[in-house]
Amino acid sequence: APMINVIVYKDVKGLIEGFSLKGHAGYAAHGSDIVCSAVSMLTINTLNSISEFTSDAFTYQEDEQSGAMEFHMVSSGQQSQLLLKTLLLGLDTVREEYGKKYIDLKESQINKEV
Repeated sequence: APMINVIVYKDVKGLIEGFSLKGHAGYAAHGSDIVCSAVSMLTINTLNSISEFTSDAFTYQEDEQSGAMEFHMVSSGQQSQLLLKTLLLGLDTVREEYGKKYIDLKESQINKEV
């Protein structure tokens, strides 16, 4: 079954280092899929907010065809952490609201040398 797979990368201290998004929700036809739209809006708004309201840096890659997205913080402060936590809360809310069969949310710890 189609599903949006979200993997949230956290460092050893539990700080959000980034995330990856893959797949489509399959809730409705492409273009009228409210689950996909909600996930896209939350994600885009978070990236725009980090850009606009913080001096933190991130890398971001998107594959237009597949809708896959990869995002990693380069430098991260309290403000971007708060925005990323807000994104996770939003994604979890969408997941609770529309059913867990459309969004899979996992956490993955990364052991990055500081």
